[in-house]
Amino acid sequence: MLESRKVFLVNAVLNYFSSLCPITSGFIQEIEKNVDTLLIKKNKYILSPIDNNDYVFFVVSGLVRGFIKDGNKEITTWISLGNEFIGAIQHPDENVQPSIEYLQALENSELVAIPHLLIDKLYASYQETNVIGRKILALQYHAASERAIIARIPSAERRYEKFLELSAFDISRVPLRCIASYLGMRLETLSRIRSKLVRELV
Repeated sequence: MLESRKVFLVNAVLNYFSSLCPITSGFIQEIEKNVDTLLIKKNKYILSPIDNNDYVFFVVSGLVRGFIKDGNKEITTWISLGNEFIGAIQHPDENVQPSIEYLQALENSELVAIPHLLIDKLYASYQETNVIGRKILALQYHAASERAIIARIPSAERRYEKFLELSAFDISRVPLRCIASYLGMRLETLSRIRSKLVRELV
């Protein structure tokens, strides 16, 4: 990756932080010195259960999903089209453990990897981290609540309609198999629902 591109990616995450709270020069320097920038090719894993869950990631560009495996079945747990933080499930009171989730790029994706150890250092040293962390957690909680609402709707058709209503991104970029597993339905069921909705709009 070109140095100029690395600078662009680091600046993207710094701009995101500064949109949540003013950040100090010391905070900026810690980020610039201690984060990694990644270019993940389409369909490659960012994280899997064989990896230590040492980082959170800021998605600058691309399309990323989280999923778990149940036997041979993949269950998509979330989808990100960028400008947000992602990470695998981790209990806050436990030491870093291997991820139970897979994080996969569905398009060529650019990310900034921020070590958990750096985050702990930022909390201890820079007051703005507390404001930034609280706001990010609030956004994550809101997104998790929306996912929980969708998952509890018994009708497959209504789950899909609620997914369309709540999605703030272009879902045409997301493979249908991922949407189907995210919504807890077979691909054939999703295709039938989509065809029905198209016919109703004609």
